[in-house]
Amino acid sequence: MGVDVAAELRRLEEERSTGVLCAGDGAFHLADGAITAADCLRTTNLDLLVVAAGVATTEELRRAAAGDPHGVLTRPRLETLALLSVFDAAYFLLATPVVPEFRPAPPHWLASVCHIPPRVLLHECARRGDPEAEPWPADLVDRAPVVPVRRVRRRRVALTGGQTEVIAAADGRRSVAGIARDLGRTSYGALVAVRELTAAGLIEPPDLVPVPAGWSPPIAHAATAVAVTEPRQFLPRRVRQPVSAPAPGPAPDSWEPVDRDLLIRLRAALEELA
Repeated sequence: MGVDVAAELRRLEEERSTGVLCAGDGAFHLADGAITAADCLRTTNLDLLVVAAGVATTEELRRAAAGDPHGVLTRPRLETLALLSVFDAAYFLLATPVVPEFRPAPPHWLASVCHIPPRVLLHECARRGDPEAEPWPADLVDRAPVVPVRRVRRRRVALTGGQTEVIAAADGRRSVAGIARDLGRTSYGALVAVRELTAAGLIEPPDLVPVPAGWSPPIAHAATAVAVTEPRQFLPRRVRQPVSAPAPGPAPDSWEPVDRDLLIRLRAALEELA
C-alpha cells in the first residue's frame, strides 16, 4: 500500500480539507476531510457502473457533472455504486508508490450521498488482502491479457455467476480491467474472479502467457482530475515453459454479450469435467 498516499489522506482528514488529491493515474475527491469520489484509469468508471445498472442515463450523469445532480441524487442504488467505485479505485491507487498532490477544489457532486472517512477506506483496502498477491498482483490488472487454459484437468469445477461471466469474456486479448469495463463490473471484483479461476486451473498464470505480437493494454476511459501515466508493457516475472496462447486478432470495438450457444458449450465442457 502506498504509504505516502495513505498518510496524505489521513492528514487531509484531520484538517477537514476539501479538494482533489491526485495520485498517479487517479484521484480522490474530498469534502471536509471525507472521500466523496475516486477515479482510476485501471478501474471501471462510475458512469459505466451506473449506466450498466440502469440507475441513470449518460445524459443524466452529464447534467449531474455539469452542476445539476438533483435528478439522480435521490436514487437509492447510486450511493451503493458510488461507494463501490471509491473502494475499487482506492485498492489500486493505494498500492501504487506515487507522490500525491493535493489542490483545493469545490466538493464533488456526489458529496451529499457519498462520504467515506479515509481511516475506514484504508481499513477496508487492507482487509481486501495483499495487492501484491501472486499470480495476479494488482499492478497487472491492466497490463496482462487474460488467457483461458487450453486443457483442463478432469475434475469437478463449480463456478459462480461472476466467474462464469469473466471466463466467458477471457479471449487472450483483454486485460482484467478491460473485462471489468466490458461487463460493467468493478476491476477488483474481476481481479478476484481471475485469481480464483487461475487457482482452479481455468486461467493461465500471467507469467506463463507469452505476450501476443502487437498486444498493448487497452486505452482506458477518461478520468477526472487525473495525472495520466504512459501505459506500461507487461513483462513476465519469471521464465517458465511457455504455453500456446490464442492467435492475436483485431480487438473488437466493444464486447458483445455471450451468445446462448457459447454458454451451452461452456456448460457441456464443465459437465464433462465432473
